[in-house]
Amino acid sequence: MRRDDRDEPFDDLFREIERMMNEMMNSANANMNVDSSSNVDNGFGMDTHVDIHETDEEIRVVADLPGVEKDNIDLECDGKTLTISAESEHRQYDERVSLPTRVNEHTAAATYNNGVLEVVFDRAENSSDISLE
Repeated sequence: MRRDDRDEPFDDLFREIERMMNEMMNSANANMNVDSSSNVDNGFGMDTHVDIHETDEEIRVVADLPGVEKDNIDLECDGKTLTISAESEHRQYDERVSLPTRVNEHTAAATYNNGVLEVVFDRAENSSDISLE
């Protein structure tokens, strides 16, 4: 049984830990004299992980999006690339994930639970044979 994010009793605690970690990382970056144009907080960064699982029937993409609300996630797919755009109070995530094989984007099913996005696609049917007459 899946639980909705708003039912999670530890959400406030996890948000506070994430906020403190972000402050700590930003302080460490400031101490290293990092140019602000190369800020790792833009896009998928050190705290985001994307996995692709492939079976004979489907392609499954799993992405960690800590601190993002479900309503702030946009997904697009053209059959070859999955584009994930998400936004939290402190970060903007934009990632293009190249899929290992062509998928049928019309069969996609997505779930988001406790900061983990999962998108499942059916593989695209193989090209049909063309007969010469």
